[in-house]
Amino acid sequence: MTTWFITGASRGFGLEIARQALDRGDNVVATARDPEPVKEALPGYGARLLAAGLDVTDEAQARAAVTAAVEAFGSIDVLVNNAGRGLLGAVEESSDAAVRAIYDINVFGLLNVTRAVLPVMRAQRSGRILNVSSLGGFSSSAGFGIYCSTKFAVEGISEAMHAELAGLGIAVTVVEPGYFRTDFLDDRSLHTEDTVIDDYASTAGVVRGAVPGLNHAQPGDPVKGATAFLTLADAAAPPLRAQLGSDCLEELDRKITQLRTESQAWRDLALSTDHDDALV
Repeated sequence: MTTWFITGASRGFGLEIARQALDRGDNVVATARDPEPVKEALPGYGARLLAAGLDVTDEAQARAAVTAAVEAFGSIDVLVNNAGRGLLGAVEESSDAAVRAIYDINVFGLLNVTRAVLPVMRAQRSGRILNVSSLGGFSSSAGFGIYCSTKFAVEGISEAMHAELAGLGIAVTVVEPGYFRTDFLDDRSLHTEDTVIDDYASTAGVVRGAVPGLNHAQPGDPVKGATAFLTLADAAAPPLRAQLGSDCLEELDRKITQLRTESQAWRDLALSTDHDDALV
């Protein structure tokens, strides 16, 4: 029986992954700052569900939640680092406090939980880690620059972990969802900066104005997206990166084309910086 440890499990992807894992008979440690909504949303699963309070920015809480998980189920087989927040505003409009707050959750929080879980997985010599990134983890955009930068960080961390843990029986996949009909664009998950600079009206300002109309009209189905997480957790040879959603694939193709075109256009400049005796 697989044991899941899921952060941000009170709603969205986290809650739906927990529900589907429980429905197929797995054990689930579903964590959230307030575990009561988790218990209310997932009744009837008995001892296979441990709803645990966890603020991912608190390393001591992360260690305590992991200890409780191992005491309850004996192992942790799949870690889903799902907890996260968004920040809407141009880079210059984003306050120091807001930037630090989103990094505390999206990056340092992920690291807190990962450091707490990895000793368990290393002792087992087995485990799966699914780090939730975003379309914005490989392609940034006006208005979401700070949020995207946190997901760029998650991508870099995940790629290194993939290399570091492969020989220990632990697989790492960074999951890159596009826009899904979760609560991510609600004000509970997305902070919009109050500072508005007129010079960004045609860039970040346009995005700020468009977000309310996008909410709950996104193309991605969170139930199908959660099923994809289970597929990745079960895969015999899981990928380093997995894109979810047609919009994500479309943006990935656009980004690859842009990178290839730009690198070819500036290839001579890149080559001009080598020592004369370097082999090219």
